[in-house]
Amino acid sequence: MANLKEVRIRIASVTSTQQITKAMKLVSATKLRRAQNAITLMRPYAVKLNGILSNLSDSIDVDSLKVYFDTRPVKNVLIIVITSDRGLCGSFNANVIKMANKTINEKYAEQKANGNLSVIGIGKKGHEYFSKQAVNYIDTFKDSLLTPNSETGFAIGEFILNQYNSGKFDAVEIVYNQFKNAATQILSAEQFLPINTASLATDSVKKNDYIFEPNKEEILLELIPRILKTQLFRCMLDSLASEHGARMIAMDKATDNAGELLKSLKVEYNRVRQAAITTEISEIVGGAAALSA
Repeated sequence: MANLKEVRIRIASVTSTQQITKAMKLVSATKLRRAQNAITLMRPYAVKLNGILSNLSDSIDVDSLKVYFDTRPVKNVLIIVITSDRGLCGSFNANVIKMANKTINEKYAEQKANGNLSVIGIGKKGHEYFSKQAVNYIDTFKDSLLTPNSETGFAIGEFILNQYNSGKFDAVEIVYNQFKNAATQILSAEQFLPINTASLATDSVKKNDYIFEPNKEEILLELIPRILKTQLFRCMLDSLASEHGARMIAMDKATDNAGELLKSLKVEYNRVRQAAITTEISEIVGGAAALSA
């Protein structure tokens, strides 16, 4: 049985940890509100752009734009894995990495065996894991989620589009956590390139006959890459909001667990203290009896 000093030290340690988890929960809740507002405002814009892209897909006749839609034999694959930069968010990162590995080993096993599978990790946790795996880790944007903004997202998108257009990759997929609410994140593996027009089409999308000014080719050369970069940035915002939601829930559970542990430690402390007092009384009584004998 532990002595009183050991139990007091454990109680102080758990109390300190509980204060930290409470603070982290409050910080995550504040960051979650900002991230949730960002993705909530972003989604209608992204959906509208998807509708425009779906409308335009059938009328594109420019070779430099067809590359985004035409399916070619998949010899080289790029997987974009979006994780967080920090831990203490439950199974958030582990689930993304598990989904990415499943996609690699099941869908692109042949490309991996041939050494034609590459990975880009957005976020330190994905970078730390995949940079040590048997894949071509071609680049890293490990600090991109610390201060996510459209400039960063578009820069990453520009890099990926240039690699795809040059023929270095035949397919690009994004693995990330899609934000639903603070307690729920939906693991997603989406095809980024070539553009899957079937996934863009929705019941709310109406076919429109656009009038282009100054000319169709000039507008589409600017519009389609911008839409793709916007979709990548949306995935980053989804992941960021999901991260803060997961961390808030993880810290809330950690705080509750610390409270339960404190209760059991206080019971143990009282039991040890009571045993010590009983022992002291017994010694005093025994001593008094010896003196009177």
